[in-house]
Amino acid sequence: MVVPVRRVSALARRWPLPAYATPGAAGLDLRACLEEPVTLAPGERSLIPTGIAIALPSPAWVALVFARSGLASRHGIQLANGVGVIDSDYRGEIRCALQNAGREPFSVQPGDRIAQLVVMPVARIVWQEVDDLEPSARGAGGFGSTGT
Repeated sequence: MVVPVRRVSALARRWPLPAYATPGAAGLDLRACLEEPVTLAPGERSLIPTGIAIALPSPAWVALVFARSGLASRHGIQLANGVGVIDSDYRGEIRCALQNAGREPFSVQPGDRIAQLVVMPVARIVWQEVDDLEPSARGAGGFGSTGT
């Protein structure tokens, strides 16, 4: 799939466009498009620009922004909103709401790989309101209902 991408600032030209790190990678690495480092104290969050905007080809596609596992496991750096959703009609800069859930301050350096972008198909649904749902083996069992 070809996806148009635009660098939204001259600063973004310092780094390569998002790319897959390995042939089997599902996510493209997003980089921090910063003039200078941004330090996040424990519990603090900041909206970090990536310097790019994209145009997905149709409403049949969505781009999802996920945390990088290494930043999360080593430093507690996560996305404040869990997963970012880039709708097919959004044309603004992709920004990542990073949050420091760690115990130490963490500095995001210019050009750091801060998140990953995964493009996925979207299933469009039409609601069919009913009085009862078809039963299943699980039923209405919620949190913890299938074991530990």
